Amino acid sequence: MTIYVVLLRGINVGGHNKIKMAELREVLEKAGCRQVRTYIQSGNVVLASGLDGTSLRELIEREINAAFGLNVQVIIRSKEEFEAMIKNCPYDDASLQEGETLHVSMLSGLPSAEGMEKLAAVDRGIDEYTIIGTELYMFVRNKFNESKLADSLGKLGTPGTVRNWKTIRKLESMVQELQP
Repeated sequence: MTIYVVLLRGINVGGHNKIKMAELREVLEKAGCRQVRTYIQSGNVVLASGLDGTSLRELIEREINAAFGLNVQVIIRSKEEFEAMIKNCPYDDASLQEGETLHVSMLSGLPSAEGMEKLAAVDRGIDEYTIIGTELYMFVRNKFNESKLADSLGKLGTPGTVRNWKTIRKLESMVQELQP
């Protein structure tokens, strides 16, 4: 069994694509996933599965569609990939000043050179970002919901789902609790 972090994109946002986490856990357990745990209502799941990441993603997308009638994009990272993502963060969460936040957009694949050029051309003010593989790390100096950088992520052309660093750290602790 492999431990995975499963992130659902765009659910329970603004009253759209509603999925109750208890129902999601039940659907995933019936689909053969083990040790299914969720965190808050925004589609954060930690689980164990014997499937490879691609097969698991396809299974979860199918099961969500069948159970809830929603086409939800699922981003998956193995325990090792998730731990590497945290280790590779180029920003120090311990030195954040008041109002500053870290976020990471876990991308569905590697961004194209064209997408990276489009994002680089955005006037992002004082916010910073770094792309490492399939992760886009964001250092936001003011409110995330007012960030020009956050508003421009679509220019990258590679779908992803954003989580704040507090959520990342909580998922990290949940991953550590699971047994392979």
